[in-house]
Amino acid sequence: MMILNDFRRSMPQTMAMSQSVQSDSLRRGIFRRAGSAVLMLAVLGTLGGCGLFGSKPAHEPTPLTEFKQALTVKQIWTASVGKSGAYSFAPVSVGNAVFAAGANGSIVRVDADTGATTWSAKADTNITAGPGSDGETTVVATHKGDVIAFDHDGKSSWKAKAGSEVLTAPLVGRGLVVVRAINNRVTAFDAGTGSVRWSYSQPASTLTLRTGTGMTFVGDRAVVTGFPGGKLVALDANTGNPLWVTPLSYPKGVTEVERVNDVTGTPVVFGRQVCGATFQGRVGCADVQTGNGLWAREFSSPNGVTQDERVVAAVNTDGAVYAFNAADGSTLWQNDKLKYRDLSAPLALGRVVVVGDKQGYLHFLSRDNGELLARVKLSGAISAQPVLAGQTLVVQTRDGNIYGFRPE
Repeated sequence: MMILNDFRRSMPQTMAMSQSVQSDSLRRGIFRRAGSAVLMLAVLGTLGGCGLFGSKPAHEPTPLTEFKQALTVKQIWTASVGKSGAYSFAPVSVGNAVFAAGANGSIVRVDADTGATTWSAKADTNITAGPGSDGETTVVATHKGDVIAFDHDGKSSWKAKAGSEVLTAPLVGRGLVVVRAINNRVTAFDAGTGSVRWSYSQPASTLTLRTGTGMTFVGDRAVVTGFPGGKLVALDANTGNPLWVTPLSYPKGVTEVERVNDVTGTPVVFGRQVCGATFQGRVGCADVQTGNGLWAREFSSPNGVTQDERVVAAVNTDGAVYAFNAADGSTLWQNDKLKYRDLSAPLALGRVVVVGDKQGYLHFLSRDNGELLARVKLSGAISAQPVLAGQTLVVQTRDGNIYGFRPE
């Protein structure tokens, strides 16, 4: 258990719940223009082989190479929930409980130690985002902007409206259910009643990625999230007023496509810094209290970052995995052996960085040098970031299976 124990010693006070959402290019378009979907398949060649766009990649996946396994990864249980369909659903951990959902509205609460399903529920409609949970209230959302909450026993408790389609998993905690709609409006509902507590919005961008940008709490003080145009924003958890707005990166180029510069994935808070990444922009960190930039590097990521006390790790749009020094942003290593494999957002877990791919392989890379230490084959594509629940690494596949692992 050295890997998990190392990770526990370095866990931040606030763990981001990465909810990276794959776009549905065949149904609603790879980009969103001023609130409406448009199909822009012609530009895929300029965007690389990234699976963010849900279409045929420009490159064939890099073949897997043989290596000597230096890490034992033991599967301890499996469970199931509905398939992801055109969306991507990531499990959420609260202590030793795991919450997972599928596109058909199925929701389960699973014991992280045993894999036993402690309750299951079903929304009365298909869903596009979720779950979000604090263990007492569990929430999902739909393409019509419906927000559906369940209590600690899995019984439906209230419904509300977010005003537009939701692709980002709700953020639940501090007595709030914070929902981010695709029109850049963030609404906080009372977790007990569903009444609106506050809302915040940014102007719609001309052209943005059709993907979910996650949110995370900073103690009881703030909610941090990203917006198109490369901006990180901290919102007062009580009022929704912005505490700070800081540019992680800036749009560049001449055409609208070249200037797409959205924050991707979920900003991650560790200690006094918050880190994130943008598409066609940068990876970098800022002071979580003031928003002042600490460091930034040119980078393009489809699904955000992970970090611990030593590294900030991210996957670029070609599928190369990078690790940066958390203190100054200098490059520690890069691994090109998984390029074009449509990787999930990575997870820093003790002395390894874990990432999944579209062919269902879960890869364990050394945090120190990026070398492959272990590989496990799962039943289906992995598009969502793995999570840690108690002492168990939990991974959800797009075919609806949930796995519990113990790296040793």
